[in-house]
Amino acid sequence: MKQVIAMHGWSSDSTAWAPWERHFSHRGWLWQSGERGYGNRRSCDPNWAEPASGGTNPCRAMQRRVVIAHSLGPHLLEPSVLNQATDVVLLASFGRFVPQGPEGRALRTGLRGMQNAIGSPGEAKMLRTFLKRAAQPADLCDLPPGPEQHGLSQRGRDCLKDDLERLIKTSGLPTGLPKTARVLVVDGMDDAIVAPAASREHLLALTSHLQDAPEQWQLQDVGHALLVPDLLVRVQQWLDHNCRAN
Repeated sequence: MKQVIAMHGWSSDSTAWAPWERHFSHRGWLWQSGERGYGNRRSCDPNWAEPASGGTNPCRAMQRRVVIAHSLGPHLLEPSVLNQATDVVLLASFGRFVPQGPEGRALRTGLRGMQNAIGSPGEAKMLRTFLKRAAQPADLCDLPPGPEQHGLSQRGRDCLKDDLERLIKTSGLPTGLPKTARVLVVDGMDDAIVAPAASREHLLALTSHLQDAPEQWQLQDVGHALLVPDLLVRVQQWLDHNCRAN
């Protein structure tokens, strides 16, 4: 059985994965999307489906369990889910988000300001500013619609605040990441959300933690939202290649 569990990042929702789900499902993958419930969608913590009894899997003589997560996404998954992954695709992700030192203090102050804006008259402006930075150098209108457009629930606002606190406190790799997983890191060279120092620290931490060094793609003229039309195809081909290679 080939399975994918996908997790969106802060202020997004599971509808962002719709093109990915169609593409992977058409090729025989069982797809599940996690959902934080920031907007009008019910929250959902996905888990791996148990394989049917009988039969064999020629790929590594085991089940394929793939995590695909964007930005804060891998830190939002249950460690027990991440721990069972055979492959992990980290899209514009990070370990420690807030750098140490003066730069970190300034960023932490900014994140506290975002927390305070949630539920206030400045909420819409704050979210729009964040999403604009996530999309650039592309236009804001190129982002798929999410909770900000569909409307936030009160529970969703509370969750947004809690997840910003989680973002501030992230200090390392997501809990549960297995040392044996094959890992692909995809970063946009024009990411205006994740600091270059955080990306470098993330790659070093992964290299130190994993049994095999991660593969890294650095995409030119691409920002945090990774608005690349063929990215889902390239990721699927990377997964298929790794299956054949084992």
